[in-house]
Amino acid sequence: MFTLSIGVPELIVRAVLVYAAIFLLLRIVGKKHVGELAPFDLVVLLILSECVQGALTAGDNSVTAGVIAASALFGTNQIVGYVSSRSKSVERVLEGKPKILVRNGNVCKDVLAREQITHSELIEALRREGCSSLTKVRYAILENQGHISIGLRGHR
Repeated sequence: MFTLSIGVPELIVRAVLVYAAIFLLLRIVGKKHVGELAPFDLVVLLILSECVQGALTAGDNSVTAGVIAASALFGTNQIVGYVSSRSKSVERVLEGKPKILVRNGNVCKDVLAREQITHSELIEALRREGCSSLTKVRYAILENQGHISIGLRGHR
């Protein structure tokens, strides 16, 4: 139950590599999908843990291997958070930059397409903020966390 079938260094390296791979995949998927999960996106995330379980522990089902892998994941996450909080350039690489979706009432269609946001989703975000028309929008920004911030004309 507590006896490892692989070495501790290998478990740690495996956990760090899996962390990096999942992080990269989530960055590729885009902000919108991370911030506003559709049901099928949630299913993928739930199945994801099953997919990488073997890669994390190389089939070692001992309690010790699970604790070491989990500790390595948490440790890696803490290190990434610390480094990104200390360096704006690292933060920009890891988290990306907010994207302008609407500027002075004009929709940036190329940005919407790149971020896989439909016109309907944009209008829905505007309605949530109490805005009934694009002409009233000074800016709409897709934030790094996936939500859309709205600035209305005449409001500062």
